[in-house]
Amino acid sequence: MAETARLRHGPVVPRVESALRAMLAEGRWRPGERLPNEVALAAELGVGRSSVREAVRLLAHDGLVEVRHGSGTYAAEPPTPAAEGDMRRLLRRARLREVYEVRRALEVEAARLAAGRLRPEDIGRLRDRLALREERAGGDPAAFVDADLAFHRAVVELSGNAVLLGLFTSVLPVLRAALVEMVSYETALPDVSCAHAELLDGLARGDADAAIAATVSHLEAVMELFDSEKEVAAP
Repeated sequence: MAETARLRHGPVVPRVESALRAMLAEGRWRPGERLPNEVALAAELGVGRSSVREAVRLLAHDGLVEVRHGSGTYAAEPPTPAAEGDMRRLLRRARLREVYEVRRALEVEAARLAAGRLRPEDIGRLRDRLALREERAGGDPAAFVDADLAFHRAVVELSGNAVLLGLFTSVLPVLRAALVEMVSYETALPDVSCAHAELLDGLARGDADAAIAATVSHLEAVMELFDSEKEVAAP
C-alpha cells in the first residue's frame, strides 16, 4: 500500500502517528469503536509493534484514543469545533514540555562532560554546525530543526558517553517531530541564539559551569513559554 511505502522512509514513530491520526480524522473508527490490535496495525503499516505502541501512546496523550488495559484501544469522542483549536494547542504544549524535560536531563549532563573532553578540532566542527543552524533560522521549519538537532547531537556525541548518546539518539524521532511542530505553529518562541553561542563559548573554554548554564538557559527559556500558557489557561 502507498502509505506503508511512505512509512518506511524517515523517523518511523511520527509517521505512524500521522497515519493513525489521519485514519481517525477520516472516520475509519467511530467514537467508542475498538482499533485493531498492535499486531494487525503493525502488519498493515509495515512497521514494528513498538512503533505502533509509541504512536498510540502519543495519540492517547492528545485525547484522540483511549487505551483500556486488558481490553484494547478505542477511538475517543472528537472535541467540539469551538474547543478543538484551544485544546490542540494545550495538548501540543503539554507534550512539548515533556520533551524539553527529557532534553534538559540529557543535555545538561552532556554539556558538563563535553566541556572537559573536547579537542581543539572539535570546536571547529561545532562552529560549523552552529553556523548552519543560524543560516536556516527563519526558513523551512524542518530544515532548521534538523540543523539545530545536528548541533545538539554533536555536543552529546562529544561528551564521550556512549549510553548518553544512545539515549539521546533513541528520542530523536519524537523530539524532531515535536520541534518541527513547535517551530511551525508557535508564534511566541524566544530567540535562544545567544544561549547557543554561549554554550559553544563555554565548551571552547572548557568551562563546564558556563556550558551547563547556557544549556539550562536555552531550554528553560522555551519551557517558560509552556508554563505561561498554563497560567493563562488556569481558571
